[in-house]
Amino acid sequence: MTPVKDEGFIAWQVPPAEMDRLWSEGWRHFGPLFYRYAQARHGSDVLDVRPLRIDLAQFEPSKSQRRIHRKNADLQLRVYPTRIDETRRTLFQRHKQRFTENVPDSLEDFLGAEPSIGPCLNLEVGLYHHDRLVAASYMDVGASAVSSIYGFFDPSEESRSLGIATMLAEIQWAQARGCQYYYPGYAYAQPSHYDYKKQFKGLEAFDWNHWHAHPRPT
Repeated sequence: MTPVKDEGFIAWQVPPAEMDRLWSEGWRHFGPLFYRYAQARHGSDVLDVRPLRIDLAQFEPSKSQRRIHRKNADLQLRVYPTRIDETRRTLFQRHKQRFTENVPDSLEDFLGAEPSIGPCLNLEVGLYHHDRLVAASYMDVGASAVSSIYGFFDPSEESRSLGIATMLAEIQWAQARGCQYYYPGYAYAQPSHYDYKKQFKGLEAFDWNHWHAHPRPT
């Protein structure tokens, strides 16, 4: 995936309220590198990028999301400041074998080498089965919003829909904290493998001028 037009900057420390503003303007970041782009090229196609967010006051889980929650009721949720260690690197390496294109290199590519020191508070949302980490996702915390960075899971547990399960856990954490918005990242105006991000009630999409309510999932 190659950006067609883009802009970015480097920042090592960003206050929580400023993170809220950046997310509201479509910015994302990997470590200290902040970026945004309105289009991306995939093969011969040029796709229109749409930043997404969920209005947490409007969110309620769908029937399928409630089923996923029940399916994973045996897992323990732990939310801690992010750390990168051998357990997480090994699980990430197993997870990335699922991909045949745009294969990610390392967990540090998404989180930076030292996520504990900035540019903002970053937390790991971990799901454990008998003290074994089976899924982890990472979210930034602002003043009144959180933003999901990346998630991965044990491929042997694929039937649990753990990618959605960790998103639901992040949303639940943000609601309990009193946040207004949850940012799940980018998708495209055209159909793509990112469309799972569009299956949440309360969803809004950014057209690079305004946020608009996204059609509710059926």
